[in-house]
Amino acid sequence: MKRPVLLPALLGSCLVAGIAGPALVPALTPSATTTRVVAQDVAAPIEVSLPQNMDLAGRTVGAQLAAKLAAQKAAAAKARLDAAAKARHAAAARRASRSRSLARVSYGSPRAIARAQLAARGWSDQFGCLDSLWQRESGWSVYAANPSGAYGIPQALPGSKMASEGSDWRTNPATQIRWGLGYIGARYGTPCAAWSHSQSYGWY
Repeated sequence: MKRPVLLPALLGSCLVAGIAGPALVPALTPSATTTRVVAQDVAAPIEVSLPQNMDLAGRTVGAQLAAKLAAQKAAAAKARLDAAAKARHAAAARRASRSRSLARVSYGSPRAIARAQLAARGWSDQFGCLDSLWQRESGWSVYAANPSGAYGIPQALPGSKMASEGSDWRTNPATQIRWGLGYIGARYGTPCAAWSHSQSYGWY
């Protein structure tokens, strides 16, 4: 087996062709028609054709190496874009599934609806805090009204804010609870955090 040989002139010609010097390991193993060039920024050696005319070898190797490196980088970029698109699709599917779960929770007493919606959000352990919070705010009454303009089970201020969850916000406990849990999640993170704030300040 022949040992790899150093071809400084060939490497120099590669540099002229636009291949970065530090990225190359200048140990080239010639065969009848190909040369294996090792680049540090690729996973495996790249095979390029080596012409018999050594005067043209450097330019040929440099051009072929540049083209193959560019193809590898393009393939890697496409793979990253495909992975990002797949992640976005999965996230959208999870959001749609969660929305469908919340939409189905629309029956039973207000507390039963709240338990189901909490479970859909992964907050099953938060019912005690939510129960204390909304018992203080409205007594779980769908029609609870405050002179300030706060309305409903979660005491939305003004009550019309709950229209973002449905036009039936004045009478439907599921719509009010869905809005209330969304508000709690966005402002406090969890019902227990909202209850803690309410205990400290008298409002949430």
